[in-house]
Formats: sequence, structure tokens, C-alpha cells
Amino acid sequence: MVVPEGFVLPPWYLLVPLLVVLVGIVALLWALGPPVTDRTVLAFAPWMMFGSTLHVLHRIDAYPDNLESLFAAPSVYLVTAVIAGSAWIIGIFLYAGGLQPTIERFVGISGTAFFAVFVMIFLNIGWAVGNFELFWPVISVVIAGAVTAIAWIALSLRYTGVAATTSITGVIVVFGHALDGVSTAIGYDVLGAAEEVPLSRLILEAGESLPTDEYIGAGWVFIVVKVLLAVVILGLFKEYVDERPQQARVVLALIAAVGLGPGVHNVLQFVIT
Repeated sequence: MVVPEGFVLPPWYLLVPLLVVLVGIVALLWALGPPVTDRTVLAFAPWMMFGSTLHVLHRIDAYPDNLESLFAAPSVYLVTAVIAGSAWIIGIFLYAGGLQPTIERFVGISGTAFFAVFVMIFLNIGWAVGNFELFWPVISVVIAGAVTAIAWIALSLRYTGVAATTSITGVIVVFGHALDGVSTAIGYDVLGAAEEVPLSRLILEAGESLPTDEYIGAGWVFIVVKVLLAVVILGLFKEYVDERPQQARVVLALIAAVGLGPGVHNVLQFVIT
């Protein structure tokens, strides 16, 4: 009920080496035990967006036929994890050797560079084919930012402990899911896009059944559900962050990626489709 349509696994001769490399990277990171703080989660935000860029390039057939399955879901998540994990390991060694002031600085800068380069490739393709529209992408980000601000202010006023404990990580979680909710709503209500995730489609269809659909569309229900779910998760994670901050922030970073990744994917698709 929650898996999107179109999941494609690459052939075994691509999937097996990819999994072996990923397991090796995870094992090495486990052995190195780098600190995971709010700055770490923030540094990985560009990598979450980078993964979306890899996938949206797959949606417009930008890859060679023999490699395109690596950038379909779910293997694109594994590819992104391998590249981002490698950057994390390099950052750890550079920091240990005194070549970087912090691990997070290298991770954040490298992630931003990868994201920027691949976004430029994507935009260049859109410009070349004559499909290039920035209005709805910008509107999506602005509204998501406003929704995040409102939700965070409300959380800070009502549950100050949750906001203070989850801090920057919590903001990224809320913004990621707000962006996914807002971009999905705009795509569904305004641009006529079909929703691929069955559970999300059920929520949107529930919104269509309400009397408000005629006036403000169905997507607002999806936005409310996504943001409320993010806030509830932060509330449930407060004690976990207090007791085991590193592990809790790793899990929250994954939760943020589940929202930010699809949200950025939607925004990029609006640009050229």
C-alpha cells in the first residue's frame, strides 16, 4: 500500500556489487563511529536532494540503457547511499589528517557540489527541449517554507521541549515532508499529475470526497497529514533523542529523506514537465 508503482530492480550483475559496496561502507562507518549531530544531518540534506536529481534524470531517459535501472527506484537510494557514505568516510579521514576543520563541512560542500552539477545537467536538458517553467517549483518551495515556519512556531509554543531537543534535525524533517505535501498537492490539483504511491493516492482521493474539493482542491488534506505526521514523529522521538542522540538523529535523517527526496523530485519535475 505504500510502495510506488514502477519499482525496478537492476540485473544481478549490477545489484550484487552495489550491495557488496554498500555493506562495506556501512561496516566501515560502524567501525569508525563518526559523531552524528544536528550539523551532520544538515550536511546530508544536499545528498538527499542529490538522490532525487539522479532519479528525475532517469525519468527523462538521461542514462544509457545498460545503466538506467541503477537510477530507478529503489536502486537509486542504494546508489545515493554509496556515494554519500563514501563522502562521509573521506571527510572523516580528511578531518583526522587535519585537512578539514570538521567532517560535516566536507560532507555538506561535496553534497552541494554533486547536487548543483546534476541539477545543471537536468536544467540544461529541459532548456534544450524547450520545456522550462520555474513558477510552480518556486511556489512549491515558498509555500513549503511558510508551512514549515507555521508548524515549527506552533510546536515551539506548545511543546518547547520537543522543538529544543530535535532542533535543526526536526526542522529538516518538517520541511522535507511539507515540501513533499505541498508539491504533491500542486501536482495533483493544479498540474493534473497522477500520484504513484497507493497510500498517498488514497489520502488525495479522501480529500476529493470532501465538500472543500470544489473550492480548494484535494491536496490540502495531504499537506495536513504529512506535516502532522512529521510533528507527531518528532514528539515520539524526544525521549529517544535525549537518551541516544546519535542513533535517534540517524533515524530522523532517514525520515527527513523520505520527505525531502520525493519533494525535491516533484519540484524538479515541475521545471520541465
